[in-house]
This record gives sequence, structure tokens and C-alpha cells, in this order.
Amino acid sequence: MTLALAMGADFLMLGRYFARFDESPTNRVTVNGSYMKEYWGEGSARARNWQRYDLGGSKKGLTFEEGVDSYVPYAGALKDNVDMTLSKIKSTMCNCGSLTIPELQEKAKLTVVSSTSIVEGGAHDVLLKDKTPYVGNTIRG
Repeated sequence: MTLALAMGADFLMLGRYFARFDESPTNRVTVNGSYMKEYWGEGSARARNWQRYDLGGSKKGLTFEEGVDSYVPYAGALKDNVDMTLSKIKSTMCNCGSLTIPELQEKAKLTVVSSTSIVEGGAHDVLLKDKTPYVGNTIRG
């Protein structure tokens, strides 16, 4: 999102983003042991079957599929996630020395980095708590 805004976007298409939350009307399902939400793009065959795509004329209409019928990872409540997303956008803007989106668009610079740089720039030589499936009792000596 921040990259799109920094490169001049006036708006963002966020269907997939919002589809992940409790407030989305789609079903929450379990896929391979993980909670997922159903999601389909507006140009998918599933979306075209909705009444709003029936314009009352020929049944030919769209003859190609532009979106996919899929699942997205379930993310819980909208409010908690929107607050986190906004915090990340604001943090990136501050790192660029920007307080407004127009300022961000003026000051932001993209830098190409290798996948190795991304790995090296992250947490290393630690075991992240949220990535550990099970931690047994601690033995203090």
C-alpha cells in the first residue's frame, strides 16, 4: 500500500485486504488446518453469476475470466488490523520524513535489494515466539 501511495497512487483497490476480516460476508473455512475466507475477484466467473452482472440483455456478456475464485488467510477483526496497517503506513512515511501523502510522493525513493538482503535485514539468531509451534515448560536450575 505504501509503495503504491509513494509512487503516486490516488487510491488503492483493497478487495483482497478487506475480504480477510470477520466483517466480510464470505464464509470462514478451514483449508489445510488454517482458517481462510472465501474471496473472488470482481471479474471472476463467480462474480459474473451475481445478479448485478445480469444486464437483462444477451447472455454473452463477458467471455473471459478476469479474476479468480480463491481463499485468503483469515485475519480476525477489521478494526485491529486497520489500526496496525495505518501504523505501518505512518511509520514508513515518518522514515521518509513525510507527514502527508503528497510529501511522501515527493520524498520517497525506491531501492532494489536482493532476497539475501531482506533475510539479513530481518530478525536472526533468535527463535521468534509467534513462529514456534510448541514450547514446553521452562526448567529453572
